[in-house]
Amino acid sequence: MTVFKVLVVDDSALFRTLLSNVLRGVPNCEVVGTASTGQAALEKIIELQPDLVTLDMEMPEMDGMAVLQELKRRRIRSKVIIVSRFTSAGAQITTDALLQGAFDFILKPSSKDPSANRAELQEALSEKIAGIRENTVNDAGSVLSSTPVPVKSEPKRRRTTKFEAVIIGCSTGGPDALGQVVPYLDPDFPVPVVIVQHMPEGFTGSLARRLDEASEISVVEASDGLVLKKGLAVVARGGRHLKLERKGINQVVLRLTEDAHEHNCRPAVDYTLRSAVEAFDGQVLTVILTGMGRDGTEGARLVRDQGGEVIAQDADGCVVFGMPKAVINAGQADSVVPLPQIAASINSIVCKTKR
Repeated sequence: MTVFKVLVVDDSALFRTLLSNVLRGVPNCEVVGTASTGQAALEKIIELQPDLVTLDMEMPEMDGMAVLQELKRRRIRSKVIIVSRFTSAGAQITTDALLQGAFDFILKPSSKDPSANRAELQEALSEKIAGIRENTVNDAGSVLSSTPVPVKSEPKRRRTTKFEAVIIGCSTGGPDALGQVVPYLDPDFPVPVVIVQHMPEGFTGSLARRLDEASEISVVEASDGLVLKKGLAVVARGGRHLKLERKGINQVVLRLTEDAHEHNCRPAVDYTLRSAVEAFDGQVLTVILTGMGRDGTEGARLVRDQGGEVIAQDADGCVVFGMPKAVINAGQADSVVPLPQIAASINSIVCKTKR
């Protein structure tokens, strides 16, 4: 396995040292440098060309957001993991960074036990680096599509003739992908949209706000008892599973639960899809976007078994081609669509059947 080069950027000397020591414990990782300001970080990224940058957002001279925007402008391919504080302001800044294309984020540990902080960082960084490495392999070995690819379905499968809801599932890279889908849904979108993005508690509200600002349809964070309605998009609340429950003939309400994690996630896509299929009698269009792991695969199978349809994002444009790949490999995708065309595909499928 090739050596994975990392640049550590933080204005705290103590935290730079902690992160560097933790990264040296990750197999085949090499810390090639550190920086304490945004300007120094940019210079070292250009010089050292690291595979990964751990980026603090609050720094003198040039903050982390400015660094991220400059990397995007210069088309520098280094992956960026945001190192965020767990505050409301930190959550909004982190969400904005993810919408700008940051790979993912980790939280600065807050335990008074240094060994616990180190263990927490090591686990989080090891998981993110594994995801980057997995996607690098996929990028090297994939034949990428630039147009939607229909997938052959079983000829006798029950198919719905209309759709009553759209469920979107995503993880790593999801905020950026959602920013290229949700704002492009028709302004008079005829059914509710439910978004399950793997994020911890405290961050999904920020994501919902930014998507709402960019979209013609309304986007809100899920709340218990909220009634779904056409043209409303709901983002599952971090730290809670999202269940859809039919109430009477014409209403579907949201329930937030603390049921056990699935795929080490809460919210989980599979969890929401099981309830969505029941609440909408299978009349569900499911979209699986970028993300690590295979959450959504079993839910996609259930959706298709009950007559619904599944779109998977293709490899090109996926930050991590994990969740869509799992759905495709399981034979549970009706079509494989490039990210820039997914909103148009959703509009075409749903709006056509609701006329």
